[in-house]
Amino acid sequence: MTDNVIIENQYKRTRLFEKENVNYLVHVLKRFNTVPKINNINIIASSDKPNTFKIVPNKAIIIGQSLLKNPVLALVYLRYGIEWQLWFKALNTEKKDTILCDIAALEVTRIFYKLLFKDDKEKLKSLDSYLINLIKSDEDLDTKSLSKYKDLEAFHGLESKTRTFKESWKPIVENLAKPTEYLLMAGGDLRLNIDEINLLNKYGCRPFPRPDAFTFASSTATSVSNFAFDKTDKVRSILIKNSLKNGFKNATIQFSELLKNNLRKIFKLSNECEIIFSPSGTDSALQIAAITQIISDKDITHILVASDETGSGVPAALKGCHFENTTALNYPVKKGEKIDGFRDIDLIKIPFRDQNGTLKPSSQLDKEIFNAVSETNKLGRHVVLHTMDHSKLGYQSPSKKMMHDLDTLDNLSIQIVVDAAQLRLDPTDIQNYLNKGYIVTITGSKYFTGPPYSGALIIPKKVGKLIHSVKNVLPKGLTNYYNHSDWPTSWLCSNDLSDGYNYGSYMRWNAAIVEMERYYKTPILYRNMGIEMFCNFVEDSIKDASFLEPIYDSETKTNSYNSKEFGIRNVRTIFPFFILKNNEVLSVANVKKLYTLLNSDLSDHFKNAPLEIIRLAAQKCHIGQAVNVKYNNAIESAILRISLGARVISESWVNRDISLFFRNIEAQMDQITVIIKKIELILNDPDLLD
Repeated sequence: MTDNVIIENQYKRTRLFEKENVNYLVHVLKRFNTVPKINNINIIASSDKPNTFKIVPNKAIIIGQSLLKNPVLALVYLRYGIEWQLWFKALNTEKKDTILCDIAALEVTRIFYKLLFKDDKEKLKSLDSYLINLIKSDEDLDTKSLSKYKDLEAFHGLESKTRTFKESWKPIVENLAKPTEYLLMAGGDLRLNIDEINLLNKYGCRPFPRPDAFTFASSTATSVSNFAFDKTDKVRSILIKNSLKNGFKNATIQFSELLKNNLRKIFKLSNECEIIFSPSGTDSALQIAAITQIISDKDITHILVASDETGSGVPAALKGCHFENTTALNYPVKKGEKIDGFRDIDLIKIPFRDQNGTLKPSSQLDKEIFNAVSETNKLGRHVVLHTMDHSKLGYQSPSKKMMHDLDTLDNLSIQIVVDAAQLRLDPTDIQNYLNKGYIVTITGSKYFTGPPYSGALIIPKKVGKLIHSVKNVLPKGLTNYYNHSDWPTSWLCSNDLSDGYNYGSYMRWNAAIVEMERYYKTPILYRNMGIEMFCNFVEDSIKDASFLEPIYDSETKTNSYNSKEFGIRNVRTIFPFFILKNNEVLSVANVKKLYTLLNSDLSDHFKNAPLEIIRLAAQKCHIGQAVNVKYNNAIESAILRISLGARVISESWVNRDISLFFRNIEAQMDQITVIIKKIELILNDPDLLD
């Protein structure tokens, strides 16, 4: 095959490079970036056999030039071939078991196909070939009747010595024969599902990199970075190899414990602090409700501070009720009904805002919280006080003074929980909370920009010992929510939970931990200076835009931003604002519409405008989604948010170059300017908003 060349060099000035094809080729090649990177595997284009597709085990993939003329078809074939090579490498000495490679590669490619843009799938609709037909089929994998997959051997020419599917392979294929982008949206709930047209989920982001968007949405959710995606994809390859070598269960437990130990290292936590992963922040609330019930025989009252700025399902979860119609383990349930095994629980909500929508002063919140704790204590009940250290709009409550005042109450039975889901904290802040015996809830998907739905509870030593000492078990209904493997292995209370492993949660946490590790590699001086520099610019930019009105400017602050001590929790990093058109605030519906338009390519709408306007309209801008807030305490409206995320710092710190660091931050500040200009562009167009 003397006419073969490496694929990167095979494109000459062919029809593929005609103007109408170039953008589409670029579009497909960008998706190729989600295909695993395997060392020493060459991809070769064949001109003498234009219809060929051949896998040379451990060496190469040969693809004919006629297949390459359809970029989507080539993408699917290459996804299959590379996945096959990945599993073949993982087999080590068991190279005779190539049926596993055939089956696993087929399953991964079938899911990969489903995650393509709808328009891309249309280009394969009329094609008729053995592989494409198998991939397009909705049939479940049939591991009992392997004969239907025998023709796959023609791609590599190796006949599998094993014609049966080993029992030990089943959990490996079920959990790991899935593309990384699929795993990053698995094991959560329906809000992680992506649409067919734009491949965006409810939060406006993707489970694979979206570098073409300007993203400052860390107060809500963020698409995974290229850096974290690649690291997580490599982990999947390692897990496949380790599972085949050491057994699936052992490899998975080791991975879960590694993730927890890495979190402990990042935040410098004691090994006696237990970590429980959860599919979401709301699931964390349900876990807290369950833990509280097994360690206290008293009647329980949860006092939820910032009830208007927590997840909508949190109140139901704290009362031990189903908060969605499907659990993270994909069991159907009825939203609102009590979960089997939970006792009756009281809940007191303390919102940040009053009935008129006015933000309460810190002193009023402190008074309401103290009185709620005091009155509940008089009833002899066990109090679970949920404090807020950074809400979705950037507020904190209660104050340190009020927390000290709780010590004046006699015979107080209380567990304090810190809602630090935004994780806009330094390691010392978390350590201080744990040293006081507080449970801390965190996510890796807000400030640290990991994929959405990576929640965790950090249990202090004091509470962990208490759980060890009791003989109560978790409520029976939680078997539909959590696996035993999600909980500390030494806890007897969780032994009755489901068998199995939530790989979606593990992979999302792996991506988040990767982001944390590179964030903390930036020296603290430059990190702090970069934070101040960026946040000052965002604040000034919003104030300078006549059509934006910040909500944090004139309100009484319920936080410690006036502290002289530097720390991420003492700096405003979330910037919410109202949007005005003709000096009138936008309706809730129009704010939500603008949010979607901002995150979309609008160039077709402005195709007759100057090039500068077309480029501005085309730029996708992803910021924090709408939160309903009354304007001037009277008019129903909503705010959007621009937020600092860890990547602003970590992606700016390159090659330990200080001057380049600040220049990179300035480049991201320029992106803020573009976002605000695009908001103005949308507002000034009479056809885009009602």
